[in-house]
Amino acid sequence: MTTYRLDRRGGIVTVTLHRPDRLNAFDWAMRLELEDLWTSLADDAALRCVVLTGAGRGFCAGADVDDLAAPRRARGPGLDDELAFLPGRRLEVPVVVAVNGVCAGGGLHFVADADIVVAGESARFVDPHVSVGQVSGIEPASLALRVPLAVVTRLALLGKDEQLSAQQALACGLVSEVVPDDRLLRRAGELADSLAAASPAALRATRRVLRDLEREVVEPAMARGWVAVQAHWAHPDAEEGPRAFAERRPAGWTMVTEDEQEEPNADQP
Repeated sequence: MTTYRLDRRGGIVTVTLHRPDRLNAFDWAMRLELEDLWTSLADDAALRCVVLTGAGRGFCAGADVDDLAAPRRARGPGLDDELAFLPGRRLEVPVVVAVNGVCAGGGLHFVADADIVVAGESARFVDPHVSVGQVSGIEPASLALRVPLAVVTRLALLGKDEQLSAQQALACGLVSEVVPDDRLLRRAGELADSLAAASPAALRATRRVLRDLEREVVEPAMARGWVAVQAHWAHPDAEEGPRAFAERRPAGWTMVTEDEQEEPNADQP
């Protein structure tokens, strides 16, 4: 294990994203290691609940900027393959996410994927995709049942210039509880204890009903968003944005849309 830490207490497993020097941004290695972890836990009959948090001063800064600047490739043919690093899509038990510090961009996947989200007072939420030349295609749809559309729209379109504090996230429903930072993991553990004390069969069946509802409503929009994300990879801005961010300079955007790129030039033979 190099990108996460695991602690087990009875039927409760706590997973801590562990790239603190990168604010726990997920790179290709973390995605693969988390996918393998959820696959192994899926067969654990004693598992009752998963708690997920981040090491250091941030929860998850989203996709690692070095990966964004490199040639992009899909993890597999569909949305399930792309999001295989998320526990809620792979496990039958509840997932409690404890957000400490910044939760940015792709880090919002963990929030949208959770069954219960609790945040520390210092938590903040931002979706900077468009600010670094990327399409925010999956996150807005995945949050559509949790957060008012006006909030999702501001996050997605304003990029780095729109941030939600922990209290703002609580007010709009992005998180269900805010606690002092030094009580965050303790509170997540208390919630996990409550979940673990319930009938495992009844809890899994109830959760499945809720997950099916969410999947039926938002999954088609998420799939269309994933298509839009991949289509944008060929656009120059998709490389320029991360490069400019890494070099700490303003980005030089290309004033050409994907549609205009695909259309033949009428002046050319």
